[in-house]
Amino acid sequence: MTEPLLAHATERGRMYSRSVTDPPLVPSITTVISQAQSSSLDGWFGYMAASALAQDPRLASSLGNASEMRAVIKDASKAAERYRDDAARRGTRVHYYCEQVALRDLGRPHRLDEARTDLAQHGEDAFAARFDEWWDLYQVKPIAPEITVWNSELGYAGTLDLVATIAGRLCIIDFKTRATDRDGMVKPLDEKVVMQLAAGMKAQESLVDPHAGTWEPWKYGKDPVLLGVAIGQTEVRAHRANPDVLKEHWFKFCALRRAWEAGGNAASAGRPLLTVPPPPRAAADRAATSRPEGSAGRDNTASQPEGVGRDDADRGGVPAHSMEG
Repeated sequence: MTEPLLAHATERGRMYSRSVTDPPLVPSITTVISQAQSSSLDGWFGYMAASALAQDPRLASSLGNASEMRAVIKDASKAAERYRDDAARRGTRVHYYCEQVALRDLGRPHRLDEARTDLAQHGEDAFAARFDEWWDLYQVKPIAPEITVWNSELGYAGTLDLVATIAGRLCIIDFKTRATDRDGMVKPLDEKVVMQLAAGMKAQESLVDPHAGTWEPWKYGKDPVLLGVAIGQTEVRAHRANPDVLKEHWFKFCALRRAWEAGGNAASAGRPLLTVPPPPRAAADRAATSRPEGSAGRDNTASQPEGVGRDDADRGGVPAHSMEG
């Protein structure tokens, strides 16, 4: 994950502006794709909390101490958030290193040594070592690292990790930092990366100057190879987006873009649910008087006190025997 100059965190997700002085106008590619994420992560959050609780060294001593147990449980409940945030920060460091490698090869100013030192200080130097091996093995020739693109027709923007050539073929590349499985293999990529790459390919403009707000026609969208590259501590694996299914994944991205807009429209339209009060008393009375002829008598008789018959009811409810003599 990078921090592009024109990207802004908003209530509706990450959005992009046309210059540093303009307001956010369109959603980012990743914000659009996030509409497809499962809304239920309860199982994962529960597992992370339970695992953190079981591994907490304070657990045994907190038994029988209510206040200490509450503190242990509170910390455990945030385990998933800590894991997510740590992974995001690690991804930022690895992406920054990859960008510096490309800048070095382009002969542009870079901070490669600083980026490598930062990874080493976090115990993540293996990510850099494996990336260097992959970079040399594939003989990557960078063209444009961290390039911001825009599509006005559909309405979205994003920042691509790298445009490069490999073996003479133009490539749009997205780097993903991945953990390692039990077999020492880098974990596979999420297939949603295909939508991300397709959206990058379908851009119409690329950023020239963020301060002046100048853009130029997108030059790298004609038949590129779309690569998702999983970077791990033990290996780096490159995966190509299947050209035969690319169209369907682009259509899915377009649908998610419409869903993002529809969600915003629904949220701003007003209250979705309104309280319904009980009907007024007058309405109930009118309903009672509109019953079919003959039904009122039967209802009144049925509601008389025990021992009062039909004749009694006709005389106002006075028992007949009380009028004798």
